[in-house]
Amino acid sequence: MTKLQFKGSWNETKGKLKQKYGQLTDDDLAFAEGKDDELLGRLQKKLGKSKEEIRKVIESL
Repeated sequence: MTKLQFKGSWNETKGKLKQKYGQLTDDDLAFAEGKDDELLGRLQKKLGKSKEEIRKVIESL
C-alpha cells in the first residue's frame, strides 16, 4: 500500500469526511504521520467499507 494522499490540509479533509459520514468522531479521524493504516483500520471498522474504498473516498475529497 502506498502513503495516503489527500488534497489540502488534513483538517479540511477531516471536516469533509465528518460531513459525509456523520457518525465519525474526532477520535476516529485522529491522524499521525506514518499511521495511515491505523487511520484506515479505524474508518474501516466504523464505516464497514474496505480500506481501498476508504482510501478512494479520502483521496477524492
